[in-house]
Amino acid sequence: MSPRPVVPVRGLNGKPSAEALAAQDQGWRATYLLLAPHRLGFFLAMVLLVAAGVWWALVQLDRMSGALGLSYALSPSLVHGAVMTFGFIPLFFSGFLFTAGPKWLGVAPHDTRRVAAPMLLQAAAWLLWLAAAHFNAGLALAALVLAGTGLMWMTLLFWQLIRRSRMEDRLHALTIGSGCLIGCLSLAGLALSLALNAYAAALACVLTGLWGFVLVVYVSVAHRMIPFFTSGTIPAMKAWRPFWVLWLMLAVAAVEVAAAWLEAGGPFQTVAGAAWTLARGIFELLAGSLLLWLALAWGLVKSLRNRLLAMLHIGFLWLGLALALGGVAQLLGWAQGAPVLGLGALHALTMGCLASLMLAMVTRVSCGHSGRALVADRLVWALFWLLQAATLLRIAGAAQSAFSGGLLLAAALLWAGIMAVWGLRLGGWYGRLRADGRPG
Repeated sequence: MSPRPVVPVRGLNGKPSAEALAAQDQGWRATYLLLAPHRLGFFLAMVLLVAAGVWWALVQLDRMSGALGLSYALSPSLVHGAVMTFGFIPLFFSGFLFTAGPKWLGVAPHDTRRVAAPMLLQAAAWLLWLAAAHFNAGLALAALVLAGTGLMWMTLLFWQLIRRSRMEDRLHALTIGSGCLIGCLSLAGLALSLALNAYAAALACVLTGLWGFVLVVYVSVAHRMIPFFTSGTIPAMKAWRPFWVLWLMLAVAAVEVAAAWLEAGGPFQTVAGAAWTLARGIFELLAGSLLLWLALAWGLVKSLRNRLLAMLHIGFLWLGLALALGGVAQLLGWAQGAPVLGLGALHALTMGCLASLMLAMVTRVSCGHSGRALVADRLVWALFWLLQAATLLRIAGAAQSAFSGGLLLAAALLWAGIMAVWGLRLGGWYGRLRADGRPG
């Protein structure tokens, strides 16, 4: 049977009485992770996020000093890219989609125990991936197959919700469901590429997962939720979200997926390759500029009055900045005949945009569903700005210089510290009953 929290006695105002709140279990219990999908999904995501952050910091430390003497059965950069794309992020997605998704679609939610198996399978598989990458490529490949099975299982469960829905507006859910299918194909492609020792194809599969899966889900949720949150917090703002904005962001994802495969063998050394680089640079610069304008139109400046809302808007701002930086890098590369700052633009997207939005959205959902006020307190606000600093360090480290190694190590250590503090704090919430005594 599913664990049941203490049922609080209601006062005259319909809220739990002070006596009932004082009497309820205040301890952390693993069984309480099964009270709601977001509890288990977010908790497992935090475990993997912290583990991956610490692992990457140790890899960077070993690269700089050789003190750990780490050995590798697979490229650590590919291992890092895979776990950062397909590891903890889909677990955050599962927690959110199986909690908010049924409300969007007007259907009954899955029981947490039904969605627990694919979550646990993915978490275990990615932890195995990190360990096996050091000593056994075959075992690491098996871990990918298990992770892919868990992701496909999760995707099918979400599509069951979509199919049951009779809501007229299912566009965002359909877009997210399609992105999840692309994620499944990308992860399967990664496993096949590694089995065939096709490193370039494996990297293209990771980038396909990043742009075609992760970003598609992010922009679909952002298009639906950021205007809604803003209008609910700032009375003067209306929930303006025309669909052409969503189509633009999806077009960006499609172009970047195409670029991943067209450039899988390295930069073009032909006239056609130069033309592609120029066209891609112009497209990214224009798309980035338009998204920077959209960030302002959605209320970036006004959002600064509310920390939690500001975190969402600043995270979205990074999407435009990442594309603009990528466009500039492409144009400089076209002019010089060699790639420039490619990883800088990529990390502006992953750390600046995706991680900032993750920090903001997961904090918001966790506060609301744990019975706490929807606010970013001093700790969360400080962690958010430390994340911005880590992002700038990583972008600076993408420039070839004598300081690159130190900058990369500093960014990795800062990232690991931020995620460890954040993960430990929120992880403590998921295994406890709601602070307001309500179920869920």
